[in-house]
Amino acid sequence: MNTERTDETERRAATHAALGDAARLHIVDLLTLGDLSPTEIRIALGMPANLVTHHLNVLESVGLVSRSRSEADKRRSYVHLASEGLRGLTPGASARADRVVFVCTANSARSQLAAALWQQHSSIPSASGGTRPADRIDPGAVAAAGRHDLALTDEAPHALAEVRSPTDFVITVCDNAHEELGATGNLHWSIPDPVRLGTAAAFDTTYAELQRRISDLAPRLAAS
Repeated sequence: MNTERTDETERRAATHAALGDAARLHIVDLLTLGDLSPTEIRIALGMPANLVTHHLNVLESVGLVSRSRSEADKRRSYVHLASEGLRGLTPGASARADRVVFVCTANSARSQLAAALWQQHSSIPSASGGTRPADRIDPGAVAAAGRHDLALTDEAPHALAEVRSPTDFVITVCDNAHEELGATGNLHWSIPDPVRLGTAAAFDTTYAELQRRISDLAPRLAAS
């Protein structure tokens, strides 16, 4: 077991638990805008002083806030959001990879768009392949890439067996490919096939969903 990673996970869990109370979450929201005295927090929340003290103690215990004495009125203190208090609230690095390979059935739309999008978000190389590759990249995918200034490869679709290596991080982006491959891939994104509808809107929806998922994953996937 990786003790360092376990400790970090436990720290994140404690932070999430502290923020599980609506009042404490409200306090943190206020502190993202500026520093407040406990009295100012009490007034903002309409809460008894002893309850404010309790919430601040909980937040301080997990490193979310700190307190300092006023330079003016020494009887007053101010509460600050800790500089790294919110660190780790989003998931951290999840895996390592030499290369990311996106897979769909025909390798004519979703996997091609995904591989090209990945190159905009990560220095880890990307490729794509199909379980039953088509003869060409679908014109709808080419048009969508053009609308979004995305550079697609001019190569014909490839069979997954031609491009895949044992160290690849494999992401299936269609249900058919995922169910054909079984549990041999690393991740699956269930994204509808835009080719079936063939409309610009369908391809743009696919582009937006791939963009969202890739922007979420890229910071979490470290190079081997």
